[in-house]
Amino acid sequence: MSLWLSTANRMAGSFRGQATAQAKRQMKAAVTEATNENIKLWSAAVTAPAAKKKATRKG
Repeated sequence: MSLWLSTANRMAGSFRGQATAQAKRQMKAAVTEATNENIKLWSAAVTAPAAKKKATRKG
């Protein structure tokens, strides 16, 4: 019985480690994406809008 519990505990520990690592990866990706979106938002607010091109007439 002890051998069985030891094996089950080892498997559970391995699964827990993999799940924790995946959660950390997802959290890091979400924080990176949010940071990039904030940088885009604030840099667009600070910079002047691009000048619009004039339409050329054909004819």
